[in-house]
Amino acid sequence: MTASNLIDGRAIASAIHEETARRVERLRARGVQPGLVFIRVGEDPASKVYVGMKERMSGQLGIRSETHVLPEATPEGELLALIDRLNRDETVHGILVQAPLPRHISEARVYASVAPEKDVDGFHPVNVGKLMLGDDTGFVPCTPAGVHELLIRAKVPVEGAEVVVLGRGNIVGKPLAALLMQKAPHANATVTVCHSRTRDIAAHCRRADILVAAMGVAEFVKADMVKEEAVVIDVGVNRVEDPAAPKGYRLVGDVAFAEVQPKVRLITPNPGGVGPMTIAMLMRNTVRAAELAAAAG
Repeated sequence: MTASNLIDGRAIASAIHEETARRVERLRARGVQPGLVFIRVGEDPASKVYVGMKERMSGQLGIRSETHVLPEATPEGELLALIDRLNRDETVHGILVQAPLPRHISEARVYASVAPEKDVDGFHPVNVGKLMLGDDTGFVPCTPAGVHELLIRAKVPVEGAEVVVLGRGNIVGKPLAALLMQKAPHANATVTVCHSRTRDIAAHCRRADILVAAMGVAEFVKADMVKEEAVVIDVGVNRVEDPAAPKGYRLVGDVAFAEVQPKVRLITPNPGGVGPMTIAMLMRNTVRAAELAAAAG
């Protein structure tokens, strides 16, 4: 197969951003300015890049954003006090605390402190519970929501499909499995979640109509692990040494793309696949939060 079997995440994300921008305009016509606040603790280089990308997209879509950068040594109580203040600020519709956090701060306590109606990352226990129960009034974590949207817009049949998710993390694997197994449109899949203790992962992968790689292991999925005509979604972002690269390393996914691509029906490139969708879902969640707040008066 040629590049015609690529699922273009950038193009799909761009279409979603256009839809989101129109929703922002409708809100602004009613006097509502969607507001998104980012909180970053410390100077993790990747976090700085990710937050910067989200800030720029917010500006392009007409979403007001601000970023609070706290020192690495900030006490947990100080961070929780900031979140509490933002929870009570009616001009703030979404709050995103960028991971990773310093070791002395509990991510679980921090995520649980964000008001569920402003939890546009979908990590609050209330939103996690709603996802598990099939209650669509909550917020779904952005990367799983992005993967789901890719499948929908690429017209990949999900109902009744054998889906294998590699990775059981709270950010991607678990919520994606819950999303795809729901008794709902574009779901109803039979989902297998594989992890580091799964026996014969390759055998599970070869059964998959849809294979989602979210393990964080560079180029783990090889051609002999996928069946002909499968759909492969690569969520991984891994740094591998490459002396020929300007920075001495390059980024690769969890799928050995060059050898897997010719064998499958559809595949996401990496970069340019899932990454842009994560930001698109964050922006969409934020605007939805603003719409819900406006409706509540």
